[in-house]
Amino acid sequence: MAAQENSFFPEGAPIPRRIAVIGAGIVGVSCALHLQRDGHDVTLIDRDEPGRGTSYGNAGIIVHGASMPVGMPGMWRDVPKFLFGTEPYFSLRWPYLLRLAPWLTRLLRETRVARVEANAAALATIAKEVKPAWRDLLDQTKAHEFVLQKGWLKVYESAAAFEATAKIRALYDRHGGVYEVLGADEIRQMEPTLAPIFTRALYFPEFDSLTNPLRVVQAFVADFVARGGRLRRGDVTGFDLTSRPRIVRTESEEIETDGIVLAAGAWSRGLARQLGGDVPLDTERGYHIMLPNMDPGPSRPLLYGDHGFAISPMEEGLRLAHGVELASLNAPPNYEWVRRLLPFAKRMLPGLNTNELSSWLGRRPTLPDSRPVIGASPMHPDVYFAFGHQHYGLSLGPVTGRLISDLAAGREPGIDLAPFRPHR
Repeated sequence: MAAQENSFFPEGAPIPRRIAVIGAGIVGVSCALHLQRDGHDVTLIDRDEPGRGTSYGNAGIIVHGASMPVGMPGMWRDVPKFLFGTEPYFSLRWPYLLRLAPWLTRLLRETRVARVEANAAALATIAKEVKPAWRDLLDQTKAHEFVLQKGWLKVYESAAAFEATAKIRALYDRHGGVYEVLGADEIRQMEPTLAPIFTRALYFPEFDSLTNPLRVVQAFVADFVARGGRLRRGDVTGFDLTSRPRIVRTESEEIETDGIVLAAGAWSRGLARQLGGDVPLDTERGYHIMLPNMDPGPSRPLLYGDHGFAISPMEEGLRLAHGVELASLNAPPNYEWVRRLLPFAKRMLPGLNTNELSSWLGRRPTLPDSRPVIGASPMHPDVYFAFGHQHYGLSLGPVTGRLISDLAAGREPGIDLAPFRPHR
């Protein structure tokens, strides 16, 4: 399909000057910045302060070239572990099983080898754009001070835990991912504060990380506002798509617009239905605990592969980020699930102070095939969807912003976006 056919208006129609972007996380802000570059008059709307959603509490890792879908071969064998809480990374709350059943069924279908390969190949096409897309927006917004360029180190204590990464390594090998396998001596030389218990590691040298994801989003928003962008705080309640201009309704006002971009993360599904797309979106809930910094401490993000949690150095401390909890979007948090990992964190880093500074729950928006939704609403060519990035939202935000602006302008995006259409 030609790029012009995907633009907000068909060839010959006036270019829209007013665009409302719903969602002020990294994806929405990136869309706003790119659309603004094209000369559009952009209004950014969020129910909360910019960057306070999932963009705030992630592990801060910018994953360049990653292509691992959530559903992997053999996952169905682990469902009993999910239900009984014996799988270190996944958890499924019993009271929500019935509601989650349709989504889980579709997820398990995506674990067939052919589907995993197709999903990984699709993710790889946009993941290879991560580094240049991030560099572009960092150069514009002058937010380089928050970027750590030291890669990501995943360490494994047991041989079994390392061997369990074989399928992931095979995906990286097929799709051009860059990593190194390290032994015990190399691990100790790279991160001397680690306990000398790790025998193997995977090192991803091309990955960067953020020492304060919130402040990066805030820097992006400040640049957007300085260039004339408008920021609105409010919960979007509905739309009027029968008129020109279109209307976006919030709790307190009606915003006139010529085009709409929906980038509300885990809260996008209900709004997408109103905008003409019934997308099988659900949420993978994740937790973090902030701990005091070590001196000296780890110099880069670490992952304890045996127990499925990451520790990332941040401005305000060390962030222990963990897990996928399947439950309702609004189910109460279960912080004990992540606090139980503190003894393992201490085992990993013997000098760690495990006094909890704060705790947080976030919601990753995920589709069963792990591909984000990037494209026009099936019903409204002046409405675009940009959500569902699962674990790669931080990484793919700037890429998605560029792609949405290309589609809106009728430019060829340079990537086949058919795998990411809302109605795929």
